[in-house]
Amino acid sequence: MRTFPVIKAARRGLSGRKTQTLVISAVVLVATAASTLALGLLVDSNAPFDHAFAAQHGADLTATASTSPAELAATAKLPGVTGASGPFGQTAVTGRLTVPPPPGTPGPPRQLQIPLNLVGRASPGGPVDDLTLTAGRWARGPGEIVWSGYPGRDIVLGTRITLTAVPGSPRLTVVGFATSITGTAPAWVVPAQITALGTPVVQQMLYRFASAGTNAELNSDAARIRNALPPGDLLGAQSYLAAKRQAAGSIAPWVPFIVAFGLLGLVMSVLIVGNVVSGAVLAGTRRIGVLKSIGFSPGQVIAAYGLQVAVPALAGCLLGVVAGNLLSIPVLGKTAEVYGVGALTVPFWVDAAVPLAMLGLAAAASLVPALRAARMNAVHAIAIGRAPRAAHGYAAHRLLGRIRLLPRPATIGLGGAFARPGRTAVTLLAVVFGGVAVTFAVGLSTSLGRVEADLSHQGSEPVQVHLREAGPKRPAVNGPSLAAQEHTVQAALAAQPGTLHDVAEADDNISVLGLTDQLSLIGFGGDASWTGYALISGHWYSGAGEADVNTPFLAATGLKVGDTYTVTSGREHVTVRIAGEVFDPSGGTPELFAPLATLASVDPGLTVGQYDVSLQPGTSVDAYAYALSARLGDSYGIQRNDSGFQTFVVIIGLIATLTLLLTAVAGLGVLNTVVLQTRERVHDLGVFKSIGMTPRQTIAMVLCSVAGIGLVAGVAAIPAGVALQHYVLPVMASAAQTGVPAAVLNVYQPWELVLLALAGLVIAAAGALAPASWAARTRTVSALRAE
Repeated sequence: MRTFPVIKAARRGLSGRKTQTLVISAVVLVATAASTLALGLLVDSNAPFDHAFAAQHGADLTATASTSPAELAATAKLPGVTGASGPFGQTAVTGRLTVPPPPGTPGPPRQLQIPLNLVGRASPGGPVDDLTLTAGRWARGPGEIVWSGYPGRDIVLGTRITLTAVPGSPRLTVVGFATSITGTAPAWVVPAQITALGTPVVQQMLYRFASAGTNAELNSDAARIRNALPPGDLLGAQSYLAAKRQAAGSIAPWVPFIVAFGLLGLVMSVLIVGNVVSGAVLAGTRRIGVLKSIGFSPGQVIAAYGLQVAVPALAGCLLGVVAGNLLSIPVLGKTAEVYGVGALTVPFWVDAAVPLAMLGLAAAASLVPALRAARMNAVHAIAIGRAPRAAHGYAAHRLLGRIRLLPRPATIGLGGAFARPGRTAVTLLAVVFGGVAVTFAVGLSTSLGRVEADLSHQGSEPVQVHLREAGPKRPAVNGPSLAAQEHTVQAALAAQPGTLHDVAEADDNISVLGLTDQLSLIGFGGDASWTGYALISGHWYSGAGEADVNTPFLAATGLKVGDTYTVTSGREHVTVRIAGEVFDPSGGTPELFAPLATLASVDPGLTVGQYDVSLQPGTSVDAYAYALSARLGDSYGIQRNDSGFQTFVVIIGLIATLTLLLTAVAGLGVLNTVVLQTRERVHDLGVFKSIGMTPRQTIAMVLCSVAGIGLVAGVAAIPAGVALQHYVLPVMASAAQTGVPAAVLNVYQPWELVLLALAGLVIAAAGALAPASWAARTRTVSALRAE
């Protein structure tokens, strides 16, 4: 087979069909980018801790010892140790930082006291526990500190922390933020800073072992280290399995929605790429006939046209992989922040597999119609190359032409969808999937917003006042007694303008008969029905003999709402009737909510630790918190309730990103269909223009050719999107070991469903707008010459 004529024919085909070439490249690019990101998310959502642990050379065991650095370093040569980092000096201090009031909020700055466990480390890298910098840089000398995690409300780059109870009260400036996959330290400084503090120092050593997959193996590893050190010098050994269990608990609820979006993206990519390439081949049938008429063999024809598809598809694949990886940087960064696993990246095999799969899909889609066209008689291929067969579309045109309520350009456009029923069906499916993604995303985002509000109680109790710990089970502290503290807080809340409700809260964990895990007791010193706990079933307790519980409690005891339960701890016991099931997963810990007086009879150590406060409408939370802090002084912790806020913002942002990608893929699918339709009927367009069709009427005609597809797809997507949300959300809740309140699940409003039904029309119109504008600008003579 002669290759030069094939390449020459392919080059002329590419230059003669620039719009088609660009469409193929654009669709394959976006589909490859979406598939790369989707598959990367699917892979990373499957055991992300394991991926990050391997990439960051996480520590199997974090040991703390009071021995000398030389003795501890020698343990790196013990049998079974495959890697080690350290020893690193470690010391415990207390830091104080000043938190200024928010801009525009009157009041003095707040002073926060925080315990600090500093580790001296010269650099973030190393053979074990390779830290990931999330902001700023690493400490370069004394006076600088790197904080664990991400910048927050109170601690940001540049925050200055004064170390109290340390000679000279040195000040440390936060110059960076970093994460350790196993949380080896809350903060790091350079080794010289540890020595300069003059405080008691212990040594930290990080290990990797040949066998560390189970608790038994890690216990054996820790025993070897303990035996190699002087007796009593090994102060503690933290296993990576604890961090892995915690990460798995935080990851599990988010995996189902990532899987749902990933599967939607992959299915849409297959549909769109197959449709665009198949359409491009069909659009070139006439050219295939011309090539055969000048002597091209069937193999040469297939090769020439295959190159016309392969070249833009290859360009789209390569650019799509790059775009997918660039897009993955912020998306996977946010995902890693939610998962708490340091860093996630798109695996190399995904970058290789996705473009190969897309090229294979393009080749398969082009091969079948090209083979069929290559077997045609040259005259027959030229004759049928452009227009659809007579049996397709003309009956619909005649029927729509009888509708007098619509302008003729609109009915012509509506009838155009019936010319290529196969192509229309695939386009319809693509828009349906895009509409499903939008409907699902809106419902899931609304549900997660309600979940965040229910779990954080931001709206119901935006301010919390923490007392100094005291009580039978807690160490005594110097200062006022607990009763005096409560009286002081109650008086301050009563005198503070803006207070609507307040209630004392006491929390404690106890071991009870019949439960493997400890039972978390939450007792309230008054009416707490306003505190914002959502109920899955039943009602909030109303008397001393009633209590509410969470889903893990019901799962652990086998009880249901309405049953009675006897809390037995030691010799104490109390019987309560379960009034309701509270939406509060609490990481799988069983919880029981009841009046403080009821729970105190079984747990004498249950004492008030905080007051929950709701504010009158229109009261500024920041202003109230600072005014109350000034009234009470620094002895009490005044906290604005914003727990869990960042996690849900990240998740909703991830949902928005994935939805935009999927709607872009659907829109490009529509663009491809409209371009092909316009190219196939360009002569008809010239005829319409010659008899007086205006540019606006031309645009209306082209938009109407996909309007019906968009409307049908939008309506069809509503039940599918709602069903997907109703399926995925309970799966996410089950992974978090909780049920779902009806108010969290049933979030769609009738007016929202009406607007969402138009999502398909918006996607279709957006995809058709560019080719509609091109059609409106096409000169009549040029269109007629395209016969």
